[in-house]
Amino acid sequence: MNLEPYYFSIAISLHVLAAVVWVGGMFFAYMALRPVAAKILEPAVRLALWSRTLTRFFFWVWLAVILIPITGYWMIFSAFNGFAGVAWYVHIMQALGLVMILIFLHVFFAPFMRLRRAVNEENYQEGGKSLVQIRRLVGLNVLIGLLTVITAIGLEHVPL
Repeated sequence: MNLEPYYFSIAISLHVLAAVVWVGGMFFAYMALRPVAAKILEPAVRLALWSRTLTRFFFWVWLAVILIPITGYWMIFSAFNGFAGVAWYVHIMQALGLVMILIFLHVFFAPFMRLRRAVNEENYQEGGKSLVQIRRLVGLNVLIGLLTVITAIGLEHVPL
């Protein structure tokens, strides 16, 4: 019995699920939670909410930034015999995904760490500055993530 098709099905399922969790989570946070939290919560509560929410969400993002490249490269090298065997849009998806991962790594290790420290120290002015940086970078990553989705599903049938 050839298990290769099953492995490919598992890989693409994990790949897509990880992308959905990551991009969908950012979309929800940016488009739904952020505007409401900004309107109804005092700065101290809002910053604590974001610090705790992002702590939980970033666990899932870490899983995504590990799973997406592993499954993507596994599919490229096992099913398509390397980059020469993939369509042009796969190269675009890879580039966009790497940019998203780099943005996430910056967010996690710079403004997010500063946000957590500021919340713990009750330094709400610094926490607010960090949250603004996070908001801008997450907004950029949402756009790149949506563009990646469009690339994955919308450009598959466009010949070049």
